[in-house]
Amino acid sequence: MNRQLRQIIATTDVHSAFDSAAPMLAHLHAARPDSLIVDCGDFFEGSGYYHLGEGRIERQALTTLYDLLAPGNHGWPHYFEPQLRRMTVCANTTDDYGTPLFNRVRIQHIGGRRVAVTAVMGPQAFNAIPADQRAGHRISNPAQALHEVMQENHHRADSWMVLSHSGFDEDLKLAAACPRADVIFAGHCHSNSFGPAHVGDTLVVKGRELGAGYAAAEPVGSGWGARIGCFPDAHSVPHELTSLMEKISAIGLRLRSPLGGVDERLRDAPLDRRGLLEEIACRLHSGLGADAVILNETALRPVPLGATLTLGDLLAIEPFGNQLVHAFLPEQHVQDHGKLLNHLTELVGPLIVAPAPLPPTIRTVLTTDYLADSYLDGRTHQAGIRLRQAVSHVLTTSLLSSADSQEGGQ
Repeated sequence: MNRQLRQIIATTDVHSAFDSAAPMLAHLHAARPDSLIVDCGDFFEGSGYYHLGEGRIERQALTTLYDLLAPGNHGWPHYFEPQLRRMTVCANTTDDYGTPLFNRVRIQHIGGRRVAVTAVMGPQAFNAIPADQRAGHRISNPAQALHEVMQENHHRADSWMVLSHSGFDEDLKLAAACPRADVIFAGHCHSNSFGPAHVGDTLVVKGRELGAGYAAAEPVGSGWGARIGCFPDAHSVPHELTSLMEKISAIGLRLRSPLGGVDERLRDAPLDRRGLLEEIACRLHSGLGADAVILNETALRPVPLGATLTLGDLLAIEPFGNQLVHAFLPEQHVQDHGKLLNHLTELVGPLIVAPAPLPPTIRTVLTTDYLADSYLDGRTHQAGIRLRQAVSHVLTTSLLSSADSQEGGQ
């Protein structure tokens, strides 16, 4: 295809949200002849489509429809697969020796201009990658890395586009620090800020997450214009995407498997994930005899529930497959639990703790393997239950064993 590019279209934080994939897929396919299609990270992980499909659907969608990618903290290992690595750009991630993990910049011709496309990842997003996945990888200051790559390539480009996986508020700061950037496409934050916001001559803009919408930018006069949009309704896709939709439909059928009736208190209302985790923490504290329980609120996703909990609901609420473990506290935190909780809150957000306050003499806590391995030195032993099982048990009126057998049978 001889493409004459006139604009950039950016998605972000799709998180394997393929329940209604046709609008996104059809729109991007139709836009490809004159649009550079990019993603700002976290295309992977977040639903049962990823859990059951093991990334195959996401990989096919990206390699079929997209041109360039920014890496996200979710699905980090996938960006090192040969096909996807060739598509990925990032200016501020390296190995232990300072060698860039990905191409730092790509030059594209859009609307008669030489456009440099690069990407950055925020430190908070990078540190959210499971520790074993980012072993041997390093991150540098995003603004400093952008200055360096812009200086090195200033003679090659008329305009600069930045794909950022840092959060909208962080990207406003980045725009102020890097006025050479024409447009920063934001991602990672799942906030209600979309822009376009002007910071000097730089535009910061973010498309709607979970495959609902996009951000776009195109040359306007001597500068750039940016906008956001929702993917228009589409009930079918072009024949080139038929095999992809068949894979999505096959997994969608499996995800509709019922696990049990939802507790009447929780039906037909937005899921209160904090309230759910508080109940789980209390049950784990008493039922497993743990000295204390520490869970992070972002371990679960808020998903609306009806009368029946399906496998898809469960895998959307807890998409990460967290195993519960008994973790030994690092020595520096044994005597200062307040410092420990403040440290974890800074890194992962709000916590659920049971009992509260923590008993002064504890040396172990029941938590997720993610928290233990990433932030508590990783000295653990298994608790014999996954967080997902505990979620199912609290949410449904069915027996825990029923939910386990359904999930295992998938």
